[in-house]
Amino acid sequence: MTPFVHAAQPSRIVFGAGSLAQLPAELGHLGVRRALVLSTPGHAASAERVAALLGECAAGVFAGAVMHVPIEAARAARTEAHRIGADCAVAIGGGSTIGLGKAIALESALPIIAVPTTYAGSEVTAIYGITEAGVKKTGRDTKVLPKTVIYDPELTLTLPLALTVTSLLNAIAHAAEGLYAHDGNPVVALMAEEGIRAGAAALPALSANPQDLAARGNALYAAWLCGTVLGSVSMGLHHKLCHTLGGSFGLPHAEVHAVVLPHAIAYNAAQAPQALARIGRALGVGARVVPQALQNLAARHGAPTSLRAIGMPADGLDRAADLAATTPYPNPRPLERAALRTLLQRAFDGAPPAP
Repeated sequence: MTPFVHAAQPSRIVFGAGSLAQLPAELGHLGVRRALVLSTPGHAASAERVAALLGECAAGVFAGAVMHVPIEAARAARTEAHRIGADCAVAIGGGSTIGLGKAIALESALPIIAVPTTYAGSEVTAIYGITEAGVKKTGRDTKVLPKTVIYDPELTLTLPLALTVTSLLNAIAHAAEGLYAHDGNPVVALMAEEGIRAGAAALPALSANPQDLAARGNALYAAWLCGTVLGSVSMGLHHKLCHTLGGSFGLPHAEVHAVVLPHAIAYNAAQAPQALARIGRALGVGARVVPQALQNLAARHGAPTSLRAIGMPADGLDRAADLAATTPYPNPRPLERAALRTLLQRAFDGAPPAP
């Protein structure tokens, strides 16, 4: 028996079709009455809908969330929350919006209610990330963990198929890397394997019919499991690379995860055989072909498989390798600059993953 420590995250989960209607009651459960509703500019209408649902408990709307949470957006949101006297924030959207809520909570300790409309998983983690001067810095603080998460599959029915696919692959990446975390445990491993299985199984159904409500529910279930893994253990090379590529080069978050995951898993494969076996079991393939199976899963459902395709400049690969090797992460295989540069080149080219 392997000794371990497991600390469950204290979020309240409200799950089910139509569960957004329970939002006013959830504010009452937290004892708050003045909510600042957050969204990206593109989802301002959703934020206004939430504000209307809250009625007099809606203190205002801030539709200024931006990918990778630039420090400027975080400061503007904090200023607005203070100006209107908000005692909580309701973040409706994906990782960018929930990340903005966390940036507010980090400085003010305002409670956050998250209403995810993608499968990023950030809503059940105490991990935050803020980008300043082209560098994305991440950390953990229990102040930023949303107090309540409302998972309503109906809110994801309009999520474009392309983003549905990359967002689910992003979730799978959380679970896959959690399986070789140095501080992992059997509880997290069970959640990770089930999250990968559920996420991979939802992809064909959603590709066939993006309006399949049951499949949308299964995808949110996978996102909850995979996000909980992300919030429970340390992440390694994959997330290090994705934060570097996203924060420093402005690449789209979910797409970066979809491209990098097969290569990061291949890099660590020899040092993480048990993790590869679990991922393989969840995908229904042998452990040896897991990296290629992950790349095939992305390609089969129309996700990008090269960094070039999502806007990575070729002349940035050296800098990306330098940044990734600068601060060591706990990882099964040591972070070797030359090997990372080779990995990045293969990911840039869309080549098959290799150790």
